[in-house]
Amino acid sequence: MAATYGRVNVISSFGFCVRWRHQAAAGLPLTGAGCVVDLMCGMGELWGLFAKGLPASARVIGVDLSVEMTRRAVRQWPFPVDVHVLDVFEWDAPEALADVVVSSFGLKTFDRDQQKRLAQVVSRLLKPGGTCSFIEVSVPRTGPLRALYMFYLKRVIPIIGKVLLGDPECYRMLGVYTEAFGDASYFAQCLRECGIDAILKPHFFGCATGVRGRKFAAKK
Repeated sequence: MAATYGRVNVISSFGFCVRWRHQAAAGLPLTGAGCVVDLMCGMGELWGLFAKGLPASARVIGVDLSVEMTRRAVRQWPFPVDVHVLDVFEWDAPEALADVVVSSFGLKTFDRDQQKRLAQVVSRLLKPGGTCSFIEVSVPRTGPLRALYMFYLKRVIPIIGKVLLGDPECYRMLGVYTEAFGDASYFAQCLRECGIDAILKPHFFGCATGVRGRKFAAKK
């Protein structure tokens, strides 16, 4: 999918994927950050949004399973970027590594047990007082919109994928994953259970949900 992933995402979402990433990154405390970790980073689509706010002395660490997606990621930014090609659950990262942890459109591939484990990873990665922000496509709760949206994800997007990629199977999984995922409310709950004050925010009538949270500072 890597060759057409970015183009298909923008076309099939009518540009909303770009807007949602901007909303996920907006207001993050970047100016004083020393390290930002991007989980399921893909091709590093979020990194350009850090260019104005993140100091050159900071670094970005991307983690993703896909060799090809990470190979296509642009690494020339005012700040250094390190990329780890591995399973996030197998990453032996130092505790309290990050001031900020972010992720865009990778959360839907996790079942509930994995979301709970991921919340533990995020809590371990964040410094006390650190911030996390996730954005993910979701199933709207309003009946008519939900039916229309899921028809589009499950039926129309595979056709777009076939036209641009020649193979609809990869893009068919978007509807499968999204339907199973629902929205990010359970993940927000998991973050709260791990000591992160998480807030759920729906976007465009629930077609996407964002989760932003702050890890409680250590008690003195």
